[in-house]
Amino acid sequence: MALLDASRSILVVIDFQGKLVHMVQRPAPVLEAARRLLRLADLFAVPVVLTEQYPKGIGPTEESIRTVYDGLATPKFFLEKTAFGCCGDTGFEALLQQARPMLRPPQRQIVIAGIEAHVCVMQTVLELLASGQEVHLCWDAISGRGEEYRNRALDRMAAAGATITNHESVAFEWARDKNHPQFKALSALMKEGQPQG
Repeated sequence: MALLDASRSILVVIDFQGKLVHMVQRPAPVLEAARRLLRLADLFAVPVVLTEQYPKGIGPTEESIRTVYDGLATPKFFLEKTAFGCCGDTGFEALLQQARPMLRPPQRQIVIAGIEAHVCVMQTVLELLASGQEVHLCWDAISGRGEEYRNRALDRMAAAGATITNHESVAFEWARDKNHPQFKALSALMKEGQPQG
């Protein structure tokens, strides 16, 4: 699996919604890692897709995530879905194409944050992999209502070909060199306080 390339990457942030987001394992550090990923995507001009699973029933995106998303300057896209896996919604592939119009699916690098690991995240990841796309899972920005569910889902996705990573590795792969114009901003973001867990 190749190192991440900001020019090929898309960040997909899956279903951080309603009361459910506070019922998952380690909600505070997971939310912090997801917010950092959104801000890093902005620094490196990586497009973002934010999804919500049936918000009428589950509720809207958690306020702090939505605030960061709304403030992004990088291209951003939103998908409201009823299918658990994002790929089960016909609009998802169209958003990925809009996000990176010059890339065919096998050229894309999809970076994933979201809940729940064993349902919406896993179904999305397995279908992305089946369609030949490269998937990078930020374990520190992925959770679920049970640690065992989360761990087994990460194992299954890794066995299927996904790369397990974290938001810091993503950041330094997007930068690649301390002379990158965004490295000082990246460094400042990392010094703001480390997510625990």
